[in-house]
Amino acid sequence: MKITVIGATGMIGSRVVAEAASRGHTVTAMSRSGAMPDGASQAKAIEFSDTVSIVQEINAADATVIAISPDRAGGPHEPLIEAHRNLIAAKPQRRLLVVGGAGSLEVNGVPLKDSPEFPAAYYKEAATLSEVLDAYRSSNGLSWTMLSPAPMIAPGQRTGVYLTGSDIPAGNTISAEDFAVAVVDELEKPSHTGRRFTVANPNQ
Repeated sequence: MKITVIGATGMIGSRVVAEAASRGHTVTAMSRSGAMPDGASQAKAIEFSDTVSIVQEINAADATVIAISPDRAGGPHEPLIEAHRNLIAAKPQRRLLVVGGAGSLEVNGVPLKDSPEFPAAYYKEAATLSEVLDAYRSSNGLSWTMLSPAPMIAPGQRTGVYLTGSDIPAGNTISAEDFAVAVVDELEKPSHTGRRFTVANPNQ
């Protein structure tokens, strides 16, 4: 399978590249820097706001992973939201898997981002990714999936084992390595097209 990863140098993107390559897929790594992460067959520099180029790259692959986080240095988040909206409007023909956030997951009908325990420092990012999710849910004629991590995600061990859920957290934590396993599993055997799902490590 030809897989493109946009945001391929980040914590999640780089692990998706490595996981996909380890299974024999041909991976194109795309990022602002154009750096070549481990496992990539080729790397390209690209801006996510360049909708025309992004759509061309998506349509040239069998599936594309978008693993781009909102600005965490105090910059505006609207450009990321706009880039997703423009991409949705352009209706690329190939499959998309978008890495979402945990803040839009719900407990007793309340999004985690709106619960009293949610860290205020992460609220803006959670709200942005929730808006991105809403945009995909409102789309038509697009083959998309969003995968949200458990509330806590960090580098760790690849076990290859995870639990799945829909809009309710499946557990408290997920290693970035096992999150990448879930991403590539979904690319190989799509079972959540047109919706969001979440993953977590068991017994956490």
